[in-house]
Amino acid sequence: MKTSEKIVAVTACPTGIAHTIMAAEALKKTAEVMGYDIKVETQGSEGVRSPLSQEDIADADLVIIGADIHVDASRFAGKPVYATSTSRTIRSTKAVIEEAINQSHLEESESIVPTPDDSPVPVPPAAVSTAAKHLVGITACPTGIAHTFMAAEALRKAAVELGHDIKVETQGSVGAKNQLTPEEIAQADAVIIAADTYVDLSRFGGKRVYETSTKQALKAGKSVIEDALSMPEPAAQGVAGQGDYLQAVKQAKTQQSANRSGPYKHLLTGVSYMLPVIVAGGLIIALSFIFGLEPEPGTIGDALMQIGGKSAFALIVPVLSGFIAFSIADRPGLAPGLIGGMLAANLGMGFLGGILSGFLAGYIALFVRDKVNLPQNFEGLKPVLVIPLLSTLAVGLLLVYVFGVPVKAIMDGLTAFLQGMGQTNAVLLGLVLGAMMAVDMGGPVNKAAYTFAVGLLTSNIYQPMAAVMAAGMTPPLGLALATLLAKRQFTADELQAGKVATVLGLSFITEGVIPFAAKDPIRVIPACVAGSALTGGLSMLFGCTLRAPHGGIFVLAIPNAVTQAGLYIVAIAAGTLVTALTITQLKRWQPKAKEKEIANA
Repeated sequence: MKTSEKIVAVTACPTGIAHTIMAAEALKKTAEVMGYDIKVETQGSEGVRSPLSQEDIADADLVIIGADIHVDASRFAGKPVYATSTSRTIRSTKAVIEEAINQSHLEESESIVPTPDDSPVPVPPAAVSTAAKHLVGITACPTGIAHTFMAAEALRKAAVELGHDIKVETQGSVGAKNQLTPEEIAQADAVIIAADTYVDLSRFGGKRVYETSTKQALKAGKSVIEDALSMPEPAAQGVAGQGDYLQAVKQAKTQQSANRSGPYKHLLTGVSYMLPVIVAGGLIIALSFIFGLEPEPGTIGDALMQIGGKSAFALIVPVLSGFIAFSIADRPGLAPGLIGGMLAANLGMGFLGGILSGFLAGYIALFVRDKVNLPQNFEGLKPVLVIPLLSTLAVGLLLVYVFGVPVKAIMDGLTAFLQGMGQTNAVLLGLVLGAMMAVDMGGPVNKAAYTFAVGLLTSNIYQPMAAVMAAGMTPPLGLALATLLAKRQFTADELQAGKVATVLGLSFITEGVIPFAAKDPIRVIPACVAGSALTGGLSMLFGCTLRAPHGGIFVLAIPNAVTQAGLYIVAIAAGTLVTALTITQLKRWQPKAKEKEIANA
């Protein structure tokens, strides 16, 4: 271990004035007291001062980066790099220097592995091939500034040295950069996640995923890549019978998600984040009715109404708007989206205003992020000041002066029509919504009907939601019943799958019927549409209402969640029976399933 250290350092902050200079001076004075040689480069509003030369870096034993903005660390490749903030560098300078030195010594000791003379020579893993591989990766740290980009650069350099190709997505303070495409992920031999914060892994299904920290990627990039490539291929999932059917349903849902793109994808992202808020709020409001429709102040009923109606439901439109914007522009879109959604709710624009404000906020934030360029020293201001300020101002002014009045008029007209429509119109609406739920079973048409019904919950219109959920339960339940009524018309696998479809149907998972529809769409889809349309129409005819947008038959256990609960069950049962009878009649026009199995044997 060395008795003295040569240190080089870089300090930088968004303005490049106070903290940059204070951190540099603190490092110089403390290092001198501790007996270490140090040279500090400052990156400020007046440019780079005391720049580090290649000789300075080559002679250095370690590097300290005290910065609150992105600092290019590529020139420090091969050197131990310790990164922290300027504020900590100023407050705890001695601790920063000691930690940096200890880290450099640890890295040196880990790079030297003593091997006794009689120890066996390690054999490289058989899974690692010398042929060039294609890798993809993600780097992310809590602040999204220094370690995120340094780890990405370290992985790129390590891949080049090993003869491999890699693309690294950085999830930083201004959102995701260098984003991975589905095609690049599909072609990848392995995925490396070097992150100190949460990273969504859902898009990497079926791939070797190696997870580590940004520090490990910085310290041992080559080892990280080699370890990732030495991982075994993911085992094939799914077993015979019920496992195969559930796996088929899961794959169908995954494929539908992968096919979503553009505005459709962004809208459904917002809806998916909004749903838990509506479910919690709606069910808590329903529970409050146990204590009366107008509970006295201070009672438990009043407390439940405060939680569900005045708090949870007040967040519905802002959350919808915020996460539509988040889907478009990543983190920079969240603040203008949430604020725009709250403004839309206050202006009486309803869920239509939330959708509009979400798209406005997302695309405006994306424009500011990508098109508004600042000097390098001021880039750190973009995610915390420039993007939120400019995009929120733009969205707010557009809503107040351009879109607020017309969208409110549309929403008021729609609400008045739905609240005042006669029985005939209600049944027709139920028929249409029910048919839409079954026509593509979780696809765009299904999601359009579902989003429409969910949005109306924010205007206290609950009948369409009841019709939509009942109609969405009918297809899998109808196919399950058909496998019991006409066993000879289904294969052994389909008979087994029918049992699983029962549970999926009761849980309001319409996609449970997709494996049946994929094998025989000409017969299955019309039968499902007929049954779901009937269920939707009957639900509206009976005046059933539903306060929760999900939960299937199990929401009936929550008091007041569903009105006309008995008739609601009748509507579901009627649609299920029609679906089952229709499919069995249509299947009479084809050879019996068992005969087909024998013929194909």
